[in-house]
Amino acid sequence: MYLSEMLARQPIVPYIREGDYAVRAPWSVAARRLLDYLLVYIQEGECLFQVDGVPYEFRGGEFCLIQPGSLTVLEGRTNSITPFVHLDWFYDEYREERFPTRPGQIDLAPYEHLLQPRLNDLQGIEIPVRLKPKQPVLLRDRFLEMVENWQRRDPLLQLRVQTLASEVLLAILEDHTADLKQAERSAPQPMNWITSFMSFRLSEPLAVHEMAARANLSPSRFSAKFKAQFGIAPHRYLLRLRIKHARELLAGSEHSIEEIAVYCGFADVHHFAKTFKKETGVTPGAFRKAGKERQQAQEEKA
Repeated sequence: MYLSEMLARQPIVPYIREGDYAVRAPWSVAARRLLDYLLVYIQEGECLFQVDGVPYEFRGGEFCLIQPGSLTVLEGRTNSITPFVHLDWFYDEYREERFPTRPGQIDLAPYEHLLQPRLNDLQGIEIPVRLKPKQPVLLRDRFLEMVENWQRRDPLLQLRVQTLASEVLLAILEDHTADLKQAERSAPQPMNWITSFMSFRLSEPLAVHEMAARANLSPSRFSAKFKAQFGIAPHRYLLRLRIKHARELLAGSEHSIEEIAVYCGFADVHHFAKTFKKETGVTPGAFRKAGKERQQAQEEKA
């Protein structure tokens, strides 16, 4: 799966479920598998983390990212300060049920539905356990501010936490995914956005080549993908939107037919009347008149 596909299904809406500064004497956490992401900053001290059987030695100033499903053994070899967060990056309805796993929880079969998607399972993404930030001080400052604000229950600060968590993820992706843009060129192009784009431009002339350019596709490729998803050609879909909007305005407003023609993107009132009749079987005036007669009849019955 590609990142663009994942974002269409599960958008980035960060959710921190646990975070602390973790000032500790030598410590250890026995083997467990994670349901969510664990991001740790080694501020002071030395740590040895085993992730999926591979040992990593960390010292002050380094970041560790452990992804969902990974088998982890954590050890602080010296007195240490290791700010951390357990968090989700992708939204789903299970975020309230998900939890930081406990030592010894290696078999996650009963909780498989709670696993967050792994970034490294997506095309073009391979983020190492030991992060290599291009701007380590900036990443550190954002991360520490995120941890500090999360511990305070001010609602405005919680919004700031979400923003910071998104910025941290963006920095991680930008620092470690040089091939992502190239991989995304092969990704299926979702077309769900196009209906909103058409609605927003309903009163303007809108050609297939303009919509294709917005989708980064050739007109022929765009038309084929559009028809595969919606069952009709783009120009027919656009026409249906315009006629639907015209029907709503004729039935629920006092706008003149000339104004409605403009609002619905027709070149002139004659083109509008001709097209409307072809699509509905009646002229705009007859449609409006029939609607008023039905409304009057209903009011008289009431």
